[in-house]
Amino acid sequence: MALLQVDDIHTYYGAIQALHGVSIHVDEGEIVSLIGANGAGKSTLLNTVCGLLRPRSGAIFLETEPIHELPPHEIVMRGVAQSPEGRNVFGRLNVTENLEMGAFARKDKKGISRDMERVFELFPRLKERAKQIAGTLSGGEQQMLAIGRSLMANPRLLLLDEPSMGLAPILVEAIFDTILRINALGTTILLVEQNALMALSIAKRGYVLETGEIVLHDSADALQENEMVRKAYLGED
Repeated sequence: MALLQVDDIHTYYGAIQALHGVSIHVDEGEIVSLIGANGAGKSTLLNTVCGLLRPRSGAIFLETEPIHELPPHEIVMRGVAQSPEGRNVFGRLNVTENLEMGAFARKDKKGISRDMERVFELFPRLKERAKQIAGTLSGGEQQMLAIGRSLMANPRLLLLDEPSMGLAPILVEAIFDTILRINALGTTILLVEQNALMALSIAKRGYVLETGEIVLHDSADALQENEMVRKAYLGED
């Protein structure tokens, strides 16, 4: 049974249709990558899954439970958390306060403390900067904080939106190594990423989204060998 099942969703911005009958699934324990050009609808899909956008038709299930009509905070409470594109840290709060905001829906103080330590183990730089104002962090540190904040919700499913955006290559490698560690610790991941080569290198399966439609779905290895993917997304002639 899939942990996440997206069935034939159609999402609009006003009169403009952004997703046209998108269906995907993510099985428990997987990393699944969603690749596509700017404006293809990748972030729209993640925002629809986490409740920031409401699909006009179609359904979204977390295991057998429909979640597409729930408000975002209830979706978080059911085990879905997002690290958004652009990081969106709380710039006037310090690192620890940002992480605490990620646990806003939780009441288990021992669990929150445990997960804070887990985030600091995954991102030692954040522990060093625990009392630093988030707005003064570097771009890489803010990305670590955005991912750490989402982990504080103790999600079963983590939605990662462009985690490598604007980062130096050495930091990109560090972020992707950490994504693998997060997955190995038991968190299922749906990854949106323009760096298709890196995204497919850590994923089990992948989907290609073009102008709001899924045009290709295969194993990550097969997608890396697919001629269309190689030309359009891997920079090969």
